[in-house]
Amino acid sequence: MRILLVEDDPAQLKPIQMVLSQAGYVVDGVEDGETAQWLLSQKEYDLLILDWMLPEISGLSLCRQYRQSGKSAPVLILTAKDAIPDRVTGLDAGADDYLVKPADMVELLARVRALGRRSPVWQGDTLRVADLQLHLTRLMVERGQATVQLSNQEFQLLEYLMRHPRQILTRDQIEQALWEWGTEPESNAITALVRRLRQRLQVVGAADWIETVYGRGYSINPPE
Repeated sequence: MRILLVEDDPAQLKPIQMVLSQAGYVVDGVEDGETAQWLLSQKEYDLLILDWMLPEISGLSLCRQYRQSGKSAPVLILTAKDAIPDRVTGLDAGADDYLVKPADMVELLARVRALGRRSPVWQGDTLRVADLQLHLTRLMVERGQATVQLSNQEFQLLEYLMRHPRQILTRDQIEQALWEWGTEPESNAITALVRRLRQRLQVVGAADWIETVYGRGYSINPPE
C-alpha cells in the first residue's frame, strides 16, 4: 500500500515515515502542500496522512481539493487542534479520520490498518495466489506448514507481484511501486531484491514461482 504523508515538522515526519515503512508500507513523505499537490497529480495513493497546518496550502485544503477531484482514497488528518468544532471541520472537508498530535505510533498504525480496509486494493489481511499466503500485517509468507519472515522491501515486492499474478511487471513499474519519491534504486537493486526474495521463498518451496522475463520484467506464476 502506498501512502502520502505530509508533515512540515521534520522531527515528526521522519519517525512517522520510518514506523510506517517498517510496517511494510511505501511512504512518500513531504514537508509542504505544494509538493503534495504535485504528487497527487502524478501518482495514485491508497491512503493520505495530512497535517492540518502546512505552509501555503493547508492539509485541510489538500483534502478538499482531493475530494473535489473525485479521488476516494481514505484521508487521515493529523493536527494539534482537538476541539470538537475542529474535528467536525476536518471531517466535513472529506477526511475519514482524525488524530491529535503528537501521535501515538501504535494508535497511528491501528488507524492506518483500519483505513486501509477502505482502500479499493484491500482484499483482506491475507493475500493469496494459489496456496501461497502473504500475511499483510505480519510481513510473513505461508505455504502448507512452512512460513518465512520477509524484510520490508521483500514484502513490498511480493505484495506487488501477488496483486498482479501472471502479469509481467517491468523494472520501471517495480521501481515506481517500491521506491519512495525522491529516491532512486542503484542499477542492480531490483535484480538483487528479486534474488533475495527468491531465497526467502525457497523455505516455502515457491522460489521458482517468480519468473524472469528477459528484456521485459518479472512475473509471479504459480504452477498449474
